[in-house]
Amino acid sequence: MMRPPLIAAVLFAVALPLTAQLPGPPARRPEVAVDTVRPPLASRQIVARRDALLPRHRIIAYYGNPLSTRMGILGEIPPEQMMARLEETAKRWEAADTTRPVLRALHLIVTVAQARPGDGGLYRLLQHGDALIGKVAAWADARGWLLFLDIQAGRSTIAAEIPRLLPWLRRPNVHLGIDPEFAMPPGKVPGKRIGTLDASDVNHAQALLAKLVDELGIPPKILVVHRFTEGMLTGERQITQDPRVQVVIDADGFGAPALKQNIFGLVVTRRPVQFAGLKLFYKNDKPMLTLAQVLALQPVPLYIQYQ
Repeated sequence: MMRPPLIAAVLFAVALPLTAQLPGPPARRPEVAVDTVRPPLASRQIVARRDALLPRHRIIAYYGNPLSTRMGILGEIPPEQMMARLEETAKRWEAADTTRPVLRALHLIVTVAQARPGDGGLYRLLQHGDALIGKVAAWADARGWLLFLDIQAGRSTIAAEIPRLLPWLRRPNVHLGIDPEFAMPPGKVPGKRIGTLDASDVNHAQALLAKLVDELGIPPKILVVHRFTEGMLTGERQITQDPRVQVVIDADGFGAPALKQNIFGLVVTRRPVQFAGLKLFYKNDKPMLTLAQVLALQPVPLYIQYQ
């Protein structure tokens, strides 16, 4: 389940053109999620407000960064081509499951883990602040789409990284993603080991999002948490149920269908939190799960992310 090799590290000035190639996150260490012992946890009751997006909708998202062709479909092809492809993909989902309307989304990595310390020694690169987010937000706004802002914290923390995103998260169509894979404890380097986050990190992010929902009187926020091993997220039973925030566990990791189904069973079916998500890889899932195979998973994924 290795990611593509790390692009050579490059120092970037604030004025870096948006067309420049961005150094991506370190390559993932190979690790296969296997769980043949633990019984399934008891299902958790989902509390959803009437104005919440889930479970009434399914979200189809394209993931990556416009500055990199190595981090996902969002940056691999020209923007107009990418968004046309997302629209086509969403229409396929609408045809495959007519029971739920499909919402389109762009999932932008705004903080990228790095193999080198960088400024502050935090092993993460901040992405051009409001300039880049504003560019992608404009794409989403023009089409009535959702926008997710994703954090790979490196040696920083989720608590330290979210505040700079709060002005954007005040928008009703902007939501949050956090990636335990690249969240490192002191002394550890992204790409050398798989990182981890705890329920307390998820709950902290929830509390900040819930506060925005109350202050602004907007619909509930969505919080996407990537996961492909048991250890990437500890204490999932302690993740709070808050109707102001909808938590999606996004089953990450790539491979053949049997491996994808195994990972989903490990991190979603057997360890339920709230809503189910699934990441599909255009280049690395060989072959990619069919829409019918995805719809056969239990619980059925309501957030589908393409990388």
